[in-house]
Amino acid sequence: MKRRDLLGALAVAPLLPGCATPADSAPSGSGDLGVVVERSRGTLALVNTSRRTLLAEIGGLGDLSHASVVFSRDGAIAYVFGRDGALSKVNLLTRRVERRLMQAGNSIGGAISQDGSLVAAQNYTPGGIKVFDAQSLALVADIPAEHAPGKTSRVVGLADLPGQRFIFSLFDADAIWIADLSQRSQPALVKLEGVGRQPYDALVTPDGRHYIAGLFGEDGLALVDLWDDVPTVRRILAGYGRGEQPLPVYKMPHLRGWAVAGRHAYLPAIGRHEVLVVDTSSWQEVGRIAVAGQPVFVMAQPDGRQVWVNFAVPDYDRVQVIDSRSRRIVRTISPGKAVLHMEFTPRGEAVWISSRDANRVSVIDTQRFETLATLDISEPSGVFFTSRAARMGF
Repeated sequence: MKRRDLLGALAVAPLLPGCATPADSAPSGSGDLGVVVERSRGTLALVNTSRRTLLAEIGGLGDLSHASVVFSRDGAIAYVFGRDGALSKVNLLTRRVERRLMQAGNSIGGAISQDGSLVAAQNYTPGGIKVFDAQSLALVADIPAEHAPGKTSRVVGLADLPGQRFIFSLFDADAIWIADLSQRSQPALVKLEGVGRQPYDALVTPDGRHYIAGLFGEDGLALVDLWDDVPTVRRILAGYGRGEQPLPVYKMPHLRGWAVAGRHAYLPAIGRHEVLVVDTSSWQEVGRIAVAGQPVFVMAQPDGRQVWVNFAVPDYDRVQVIDSRSRRIVRTISPGKAVLHMEFTPRGEAVWISSRDANRVSVIDTQRFETLATLDISEPSGVFFTSRAARMGF
């Protein structure tokens, strides 16, 4: 079969039984694609981010109540980490689940290595990470987060690093570990202990230099300089809520948004209606921005000019936009009840916002704040675009 004919055949490949008929069957490159998690149905909604259309629904993915997705280097494969411990390999071009395995009892996310050859899952039950070959999903390494005899920790904040490494936090052990998989048969571990109470999530800065873990058990964050020959941890923003009565935490904030804009990081304050502004050259607090509720995701646009924030209940129907230069809120929008996730298009001209209880994904123009499109999607949660394949730490 000629290459031209093969590509045409892929573009109109039949869906799995039970999948929706694509709304748009015209061929497209994988860079135009994205997925929206339909959490209650165990389904991915495949979307075209340029045409703002729903292409297909790919089902049979199990419990997606806290699902996350990473992509292969070419953007054609989505690796889906389900809450039930399943790891699924989904081909976005043929719209099929190629492989699916139950690798743990409870999983909350994963990462893909620098060269795209390894996929790692972070697990609650049993605590630890498992690393798989990206092509076959064969197990490469099983690294239990055993921090004391017979005791394992839940793992959070897993991210990829240069050099075939993964970094992750141990929520129950107040630790951060780095696993070096450059020698697949002999993973090497660096263990950083006593980093602060209950690290709950983390991010890697866009340049790959710093790993920042939020601390649920205390006011502050843990910072690792990954360029040091021997990585060490230092505490930053210690006691940012000193003297104030924290509010009940209705939803754990996330640090996985691109929260770095220019020389500043924008971070959610736990149990407070504030976004913290941090100078990334000194890692000192340089400001606070009062917002409408408890922030969950604080995400910078690709150009860093604006920072978008969504909130926990009871303010989870709103999104606020911060101008990063003036540090003022320039717009509040209400895209629908239960906003769970936001994702910018690769160059940031639009943002896709999922509203679970409205069964809707809204596409918003980031300059005029107009709604460009709405997609009817059942209980949408996470929104993931294939442009993530080129980004470190995502």
